[in-house]
Amino acid sequence: MRKTCLNEVYKLAQQDERVVFIGSDIGQGTLDNFKTEYPERFFMEGVSEAHLIGMMTGLAMCGKIPYMNTIATFITRRCYEQVLLDAGLHNQPIRIIGSGGGCVYAPLGPTHLAVEDIAIMRAIPNMTIFAPSDAEEMKKLMPATLDYDRPIYIRLAKGGDTVISRSSDSFEIGEPIYYKQGSDILFIGTGITSNIALEAAAILDEAGISAGVLHLHTLKPINQASLLETMSQYKAIVTLEEHSIIGGLGAIISEIIAENISIQPMKLAKLALPDQFQEEYGSQNTTMDAAGISVANAVAQAKIIMSNG
Repeated sequence: MRKTCLNEVYKLAQQDERVVFIGSDIGQGTLDNFKTEYPERFFMEGVSEAHLIGMMTGLAMCGKIPYMNTIATFITRRCYEQVLLDAGLHNQPIRIIGSGGGCVYAPLGPTHLAVEDIAIMRAIPNMTIFAPSDAEEMKKLMPATLDYDRPIYIRLAKGGDTVISRSSDSFEIGEPIYYKQGSDILFIGTGITSNIALEAAAILDEAGISAGVLHLHTLKPINQASLLETMSQYKAIVTLEEHSIIGGLGAIISEIIAENISIQPMKLAKLALPDQFQEEYGSQNTTMDAAGISVANAVAQAKIIMSNG
């Protein structure tokens, strides 16, 4: 996914001379084609995230469209004040690309787990947040960022993720994608968890429970009217996210349900990481499995919530 994203940045630079790329802690050879062909628009600034955000905002104020990539934890936590006050307050079109969203860097421990990034970026006025499901969806997302007039945070997964995107699906900022229709329970996923939702829905169908799957590639803003229309067709909802249970997808859906009498009471289960620091080192999969963000637990929670009448 990261490779596809940066390749798309290069393509955008070929189309539009306003596009600028800024790198921080990225691997040698990354975007060498961009660096060679457009050296005046390629900057490698090193590990100095606060400076990077200020630089990007300044370039945006001068009519440029800056894209920047580094590890998600560093570009959301370490320079939060600059993102808030420079880009957010001035509503400048910078594009922050965070590698390793969620549990990707779980082997490195809690310092590298980007599991509160959605929550803190949601709190910034004017910020737009994307969590695409796979590389193919990324190809649809990136062109939509070129002339978008607000700051953007793009959450990248590990890469090599299962492709669930369909060529027939259009990409519209804020518009959920209805991957599978059902009538009993609705899974709502974002990023790679939408694939988990699809696998769980298939198992439930075989068990006689009709499960739908809705994918939110955009976590802010969201077309609430479209989301509510889909949610109202179901008896219960299960959210899945590679994020803390505080402030992410589950919280977003909880807020929407609480604020809309038309779909109350709505049964809801939230599969997410617990509100605690990681205690054991492991892989992305083992970390998610330990938190119950898995196909097996999604199926189990769906059966529980449906049996509670």
